[in-house]
Amino acid sequence: MYTLIKVSLFRTVAMENLVEVATAEGELFGGIHMSNITLYERMKKAFALTLALVLVLFIVLQLAPTTNLSASNASAQRASNNGNIPKYIFLFIGDGMSYVQVQSASYYLGSLNSEYGTEQVDLSFMDFPTVGTAMTWDLTSFAPDSASTATAIATGNKTWSGTINMDSTLTKPLETITEKLKNQLGYGIGIISSVNIDHATPAAFYAHQPSRGNVYEIGLEMISSNFDYFAGGMLQSARLTDRKAILELATEAGYTVHTTYAASATLKPSDGKAILIAENLDSGLAMNYSLDALPGEWSLADYTAKGIEMLHANFGDTGFFMMVEGGKVDWAGHANDAAANIHDMLAMDDAIKLAIEFYNKYPDDTLIIVTGDHETGGMTIGFAGTDYDTFMANLAQQSVTYEVFSNVNVKEYKENNTPFSTVLNDIESLFGLMRSSRAARAAHPTLVLNEYEMVMLRDAYERTLKTGSGTKDTMTQAEYVLYGTYDPLTVTITHILNNKSGIGWTSYAHTGVPVPVFALGVGSDLFEGYYHQEEIFYVLAGLTNVN
Repeated sequence: MYTLIKVSLFRTVAMENLVEVATAEGELFGGIHMSNITLYERMKKAFALTLALVLVLFIVLQLAPTTNLSASNASAQRASNNGNIPKYIFLFIGDGMSYVQVQSASYYLGSLNSEYGTEQVDLSFMDFPTVGTAMTWDLTSFAPDSASTATAIATGNKTWSGTINMDSTLTKPLETITEKLKNQLGYGIGIISSVNIDHATPAAFYAHQPSRGNVYEIGLEMISSNFDYFAGGMLQSARLTDRKAILELATEAGYTVHTTYAASATLKPSDGKAILIAENLDSGLAMNYSLDALPGEWSLADYTAKGIEMLHANFGDTGFFMMVEGGKVDWAGHANDAAANIHDMLAMDDAIKLAIEFYNKYPDDTLIIVTGDHETGGMTIGFAGTDYDTFMANLAQQSVTYEVFSNVNVKEYKENNTPFSTVLNDIESLFGLMRSSRAARAAHPTLVLNEYEMVMLRDAYERTLKTGSGTKDTMTQAEYVLYGTYDPLTVTITHILNNKSGIGWTSYAHTGVPVPVFALGVGSDLFEGYYHQEEIFYVLAGLTNVN
């Protein structure tokens, strides 16, 4: 009941703020023009009455037994009662990860060596003793973005999509759990991501901006945070040429900055604060997808291992907090590329295994949390075209992601006006999808293209040669449903392969389904239940006694 009152109070105050802002600017609110002062006054009175009722109930319940406390307050009380504070905290966020992303990766591994194709191999965190479920909606939508959801996890507050650690008025910065741990307890802080380290999720643990698009300002906050270890993809601000590079400013501020794998390998604890940037980057300046990684490329696990080495050596006595984001899980979800999604889930799992190894050495001092910020793509296991069957092992035939195929193969097709028959040869070589005339069809019957699918591919290729990818403004509704804003041929290939494997997609954006919260170690039992994802912050704050 206390939780309901807290949420109701939050919504009431937030709604009143919205009405005031909308009225002042003559904006539309809920489809009603708020310049109508009579309507506005009615709403104000309604808000006042609601607020009064909520406050009365709040006061009454304050006098009730402590069993009526919300999850966040209960967590704080229980943590202070047992007196055991987690000294080493690992928070893994699979961007775009919900239950189906976890399960599909598990099923994929199990299908590779299964006699029946329906076994599973658990990912490392699927055996954690506590599993909770977190709702992810923000003030904008039930299908939120990474900025607002990461803000909820980092600060315990809901805000607007696209906003990083600012309140609903976009005027008040919100203090993060990382800032509290650094400033109040002296913890070492590490931020790692397979995408840009100034992208929305990692930025939410050190920056405060009304828009996630303020990438230069986010970079400046990364430096001023004085946090101890950053690693992953290049800063988005690297594309800006009209101002001094953030990495140059970071070096001037005392950070050791390395942009090659060889240099990163030489980093040692005595080097102090560090920023490590991946040497090989994709078109988005992020780390390559795990499926596309070349021999010798550092993985998310490599950067995590170096972070553990650095933070434990320098903050072993004090404690540290490390946030590790599997950001390419989200990007693959947007593109509806199941194989890319699964391989980056497995890459994140490799990083989690390192934290588990650390936990096994320090079980009385370590807490590991694995969660998602939201789900991406509306991924499902089960597709109309395969009825009750799934063929997850089909995905093993894919050897490149949509990223490489679009930027390398499709680029060449456009330059040379490559015949469709030649394109079909590449599709078979790189994705396993084959014409019915191919001799290999007997060994892989579920990968044979039928007439309907052949027409889909031919139409998509013609669209690729004619116009390529588009935007929602330049495409018809039918075209957008078929291709999103991706290259038509590429996304059609992945759709067909995914569907033949028994995987479907409903969106090129985010969805509103809840996400899992897996926990192991000190205070892990407090993450059980069904709750708003803001509660992750409150549990962490309660466990560590920061305020």
